[in-house]
Amino acid sequence: MQDRHIIALDLDGTVLRHGFEGAGDHAAGGIIDPELAAAIRTLHESGHEVIVSTGRSVDATLPIVERLGIRPEWVVTANGAVTLKRDPLGTRGYRREYVEAFNPADALLKIRPQLATAHFSVELADGSFLYTKAIPAGTLPANQRQVEFEDLLGVQAARVIVFSPDYRVEEFLTAIESLGLTHVSYAVGTSSWLDIAPDGVTKASALEVLRSRLDINPAHVFAAGDGRNDIEMLEWAGRVGVSVAMGQAVDEVKAAATHVTATAEDGGLLRSLRERFPVLLGA
Repeated sequence: MQDRHIIALDLDGTVLRHGFEGAGDHAAGGIIDPELAAAIRTLHESGHEVIVSTGRSVDATLPIVERLGIRPEWVVTANGAVTLKRDPLGTRGYRREYVEAFNPADALLKIRPQLATAHFSVELADGSFLYTKAIPAGTLPANQRQVEFEDLLGVQAARVIVFSPDYRVEEFLTAIESLGLTHVSYAVGTSSWLDIAPDGVTKASALEVLRSRLDINPAHVFAAGDGRNDIEMLEWAGRVGVSVAMGQAVDEVKAAATHVTATAEDGGLLRSLRERFPVLLGA
């Protein structure tokens, strides 16, 4: 397919309605508009590389992919730390093709004194999940085990989650910004929720690996998202392609995109896909 595109789609607040923003979403399901699902299937079946790109764990992502009725070759999870490749012999038809892992000890030890009452958790490179206090369910792995804080130090983590319900978002942002975290990538959601990934690992970094591997022209990239964890992806896509921020996104997310559409509730993604691919979907 000569004009094959990568179509990178965030889930919560973009494909899914009634979710919270990006890394901080706790909704297990969410609503998928039937017209949007049909449009995504049309694009996938026409030969475009539709790539779900989410902060969710693998376990929380693949059921949504199945609900969309597609079988994409690639799926990006854990904010870029875990990339799946379609494999009939793998779990739910996918295997872990690329996994970026790091030792989270330095970041955790720096954060804990500032957020002593926070809930700390780690998604391990194999997909299992360790936590000190319960994290809201929905975007997390099914394989979970409660441990002491010290047990999180020295493991190989695909991502770290810090959930602090005792803090307002503004207080949480101030506390995180004061830490001067280095050698990690992180994103803060609209709830008091922090996602930490290995240094330099984002949705954008994972998608660029796939774009290069698939040999797709950078101008043939479309990405849509609504959260702070989508900023790098929107900037990456928008350099020569098209990136769309959802209407409910905060200003810094909108500033990272080439276009701003309507909210997820008002069908913003479907509108943008129809504008970008009018021949397939109708303007």
